[in-house]
Amino acid sequence: MSDRPYAIDLELTPADNERLARLCGQFDENLRQLERRLAVEIQNQGHRFRVIGADDSVRVTRQVLEELYEAAASQHLEPEDVHLYLQQARLQELHDEVAEPDSDSDPGEGADDTAPVPTQWRRDARDEEAAVIRTRKTVVRGRGPGQRAYVQRIRDNDLSFGIGPAGTGKTFLAVACAVEALEAEEVRRVVLVRPAVEAGERLGFLPGDMAQKVDPYLRPLYDALFEMLGFERVSRLIERNVIEVAPLAFMRGRTLNHAFVILDEAQNATVEQMKMFLTRIGFGSTAVVTGDVTQIDLPPDKPSGLRDAVEVLHEVDGVSFTFFAATDVVRHPLVQRIVEAYDSRSRQIGGQGTGKGRK
Repeated sequence: MSDRPYAIDLELTPADNERLARLCGQFDENLRQLERRLAVEIQNQGHRFRVIGADDSVRVTRQVLEELYEAAASQHLEPEDVHLYLQQARLQELHDEVAEPDSDSDPGEGADDTAPVPTQWRRDARDEEAAVIRTRKTVVRGRGPGQRAYVQRIRDNDLSFGIGPAGTGKTFLAVACAVEALEAEEVRRVVLVRPAVEAGERLGFLPGDMAQKVDPYLRPLYDALFEMLGFERVSRLIERNVIEVAPLAFMRGRTLNHAFVILDEAQNATVEQMKMFLTRIGFGSTAVVTGDVTQIDLPPDKPSGLRDAVEVLHEVDGVSFTFFAATDVVRHPLVQRIVEAYDSRSRQIGGQGTGKGRK
């Protein structure tokens, strides 16, 4: 493949100045993001665009521009939306697809810009529709293959594990599935559980009753519920005990029938607590366990129940596992780079052979 710059000219149709403005963003910030992420140069006059760069990157960029322009017909495109589209596109696979037909040729400047372009985005769009979570207040879509597989596994299995770094949507998607199941009357109640473990800090004595003491640990679950249902409705459902948010220690001795149960931050559950939680699942119930095994706050002598569960349950029928990677992060692009940097250091340390076992 040639390293010479390659250019494609395209015109986005139908002409619509409002759609064009949404595509480009304020001060062309969306186009600049595409340039940085795809390593191309984008020039435009109105609806006519020229994309310059390596041939595979140029063809991918054309596909992305066309898809984003189509999306702009019905929504505003903020920088974070463009980032999610790029995450969803699986750029390396797209590069591979467009590179194969021309691997023995040198298109060069002025090459035929009507050559086939990848259809991955359209296939992804169809897959995404199958992973749409609909609630009365909002619609949540699985972004990228990891999230879509995660949503489908939650729907297909009585017990699902979502394991991976922060920002991959593990908890948010699980809560969305719980709200969807509750509104569809597939379950009678939603139970959200978290271990009350300090994240490396000494909080000291906390005033108030038990609910007020554990509330800070459960706040991320409340935030997800408020976004799905609204503050007032969540408050009413909690008063009626239709939604229960509780620390993991409160689960002992219970049996949860016809419930959607989520254990969040499960890496901070001990082996004994994890077994206790998993044996709470009753008839007609669905359970989801989420966590990040790289952020364990347990004492060094306490093995993580999440790591132990992966080893014990990986061949059990009815149990699914979804492992997210840094490439599945759907927060600010910097979060993905931070996760990758920490993962890289962990691999380097692991390769040096410290002789210490993993807890």
